[in-house]
Amino acid sequence: MKTKIALFTAIFTSIAVFSQKQWTLKECVDYALKNNITVKQNRLNVELANKDVEISKGNFLPDLNGSSSAGFSSGLSPDQTGVLKNTQNFNSSFSLSSRGTIFNGFRNLNQKKQAQLSVKGSELDLAKIENDISLNVVNEYLNVLFAKENLAVATVQAEISKKQIERARAQFEGGAIPKGDLLNVESTAAGDVQNVVLQENTLSIALLRLSQLLQISSKDFNIADIEVGSPSVALLYNNSNVVYEKALSAWPDIERAQLNVENSDLNIKLEKSAYLPSLSYSIGASSSYFHQFNNLFPGQTNDYFFKQTKDRIRYNLGLSLNVPLFNRFQTKNRVAKSIINKEVSELALENQKLQLQQQIESAFLDAKAAAKTYEAAQVSLKAQKEAFKNAQVSYDYGSMTQFDFDQVRNRLVNAEGAMIRAKYDYVFKTKVLKFYYGESIVD
Repeated sequence: MKTKIALFTAIFTSIAVFSQKQWTLKECVDYALKNNITVKQNRLNVELANKDVEISKGNFLPDLNGSSSAGFSSGLSPDQTGVLKNTQNFNSSFSLSSRGTIFNGFRNLNQKKQAQLSVKGSELDLAKIENDISLNVVNEYLNVLFAKENLAVATVQAEISKKQIERARAQFEGGAIPKGDLLNVESTAAGDVQNVVLQENTLSIALLRLSQLLQISSKDFNIADIEVGSPSVALLYNNSNVVYEKALSAWPDIERAQLNVENSDLNIKLEKSAYLPSLSYSIGASSSYFHQFNNLFPGQTNDYFFKQTKDRIRYNLGLSLNVPLFNRFQTKNRVAKSIINKEVSELALENQKLQLQQQIESAFLDAKAAAKTYEAAQVSLKAQKEAFKNAQVSYDYGSMTQFDFDQVRNRLVNAEGAMIRAKYDYVFKTKVLKFYYGESIVD
C-alpha cells in the first residue's frame, strides 16, 4: 500500500513539475530542431542521399548471378534399332555468371561524385530549415516576452486607476469634486481593466503560437523570462558588407547554389562520356545433369549426379567493346543542354548572392532604424515619467483637473508601450543580423 501511495505521489509530482515548467529560449529552439516534422523529413532525406552514395559505389563492383533449370520429358523417341518407344528423361543445368565494367567513360566515377554532392545538398537543405525554425522560435519567444511586459504595464495602470477611484470617491463624498469627475475616473479605470483583459488575450495567443511552432500542447505552457534590460543602441557591425562577406562563406542557400554549379559540371562530363567507348567483361561457369529412366542402350547406365556435373563443367570468359559511331545527334544535344543548364545554375548562384546582399542590407537598415527608434523611445519615456511625477503632485494638491491628469497619464502609458515595442523590435532585428553573420541567436 505504501509503495502504491509513493508511486502515485511521484507521478503527480512529475506532472505538476511539468505543468509548472518554464521553457527557456534554448530549450525551445533545441526542442523544435529535434522534434519538428519538417526537420525530421529533411534528416531522412540526408539518409536517403547517403544510400545513393552506397549504391553508386556498388557500380564499381562486378555482379554475381546463379541460375538453375530442370525439366522432365516423356514421349516417343527411337531406340538403338530405330524403333520409336516411349521414354522418360530428366535433365537439369546450373550456372554462375558475373559481369563488370572495365571502362565506361568515367560514368561510374562521376555518378559517385554526384551522389556525394547530393548528400552535401541535403545537409544544406536541413541546415536552412533548422536556421529558419530557430529564427521563427526566437521571434515568437520575443513576442511572448513583449506581451508579458505589455500586460505588466497594463496591470500597473489598472492598479493606479483603482487607487484613484478610492481617492476620487472620498473627494466626492467630501464635496471636493463633482460627480462628473468621479465618473470620469471610474470610466478610465474600466478602460484600464479592459486593457488588462486585452493584453492577457494577446499573451495567450503569443504562447499558443509558440507552442504550435514547437508542436506541443499549449495547456499550461509558459516560458522563462529573459532579462532583456536596456540593450546598447550601438550596432554590432560597422556596415552591411561586413555581414555579407561573412555570410557568403557560410550561408546554406549560397553553398547550395554552388553545389548546383558543381553538379552541372558533372552532368556535362556524364553526357560527354557517351562519346567514349565502353569496355566490359563477363565470366561464368556451367554444368548439367541428365537421367534417362528407360530404353537404355545395352551396357548404358546413368552416371550419378556429382560425376556428371563434374565431367560436364564449362567455363567462359568474354570481353565486350562498344564503340559509339552515330546515335542521331542525341549525345551532341544532351551535352549542349547540360552546358546550358550549367549557365542557368551559375545565374541562379549570382541571383542568390544578390538576394542575400539585398536581404542583409535591408536587415542592417532595419536594425539601424530600430536602434534610433529605441533611443528616441528611451528619451520620450524619461520625459513622460518626469511629466507624470509633476502631474501627480499637482493632482494631489488639487491644482490639476482629473481630465488633464488623465491626459498626462495616457501619454506615459503610450510612451511605455512604444518603449517596449521599440526594445523588442530592436532586439529581434539585432538577432537577425547575428543570424546572417553566423552567430548564435539563442544567447
